Amino acid sequence: YAIGDVAGPPLLAHKGSHEGVACVEAIHGDKHAGIDYANIPNCTYCHPEVASVGLTEEQAREKGLDIEVGTFPWTANGRALTAGETDGFVKVIRDKKYSEVVGAHIVGPHATELIAEFVVGRHLETTMEEMDRAMHPHPTLSEAVAEAALASLGHALHI
Repeated sequence: YAIGDVAGPPLLAHKGSHEGVACVEAIHGDKHAGIDYANIPNCTYCHPEVASVGLTEEQAREKGLDIEVGTFPWTANGRALTAGETDGFVKVIRDKKYSEVVGAHIVGPHATELIAEFVVGRHLETTMEEMDRAMHPHPTLSEAVAEAALASLGHALHI
């Protein structure tokens, strides 16, 4: 058995942690669902923060996916404005056929926290319509996730 950096890239602590759980469950004889290596969040702890999960626009097109992209700038988010943290955006890439998230990219305040919403959305095969209908509290940075989802559908509310 191998986990973490020894098992290969990406060399991320959260990937290694999940591999560790899967390894112990396998040794114990428990059934484990496995690890979705296409749904590992990448986080860069800098200023502004950068986080992503899934495919880029270019990768999605190379795979032949018919996609729509929605982008929402922090300059249109009330919480980001009041915090003075308006550099960056939330971008979501959705598959047109099923309206599911194939990739998400966030540059800006708390990007490394907010990316988890897209990770869960991808895991549950959530549609952009469902992402939007999930009520996001106001005023919060998380509203930008719903706005990016709406933008991918062609009708963001606040831009």
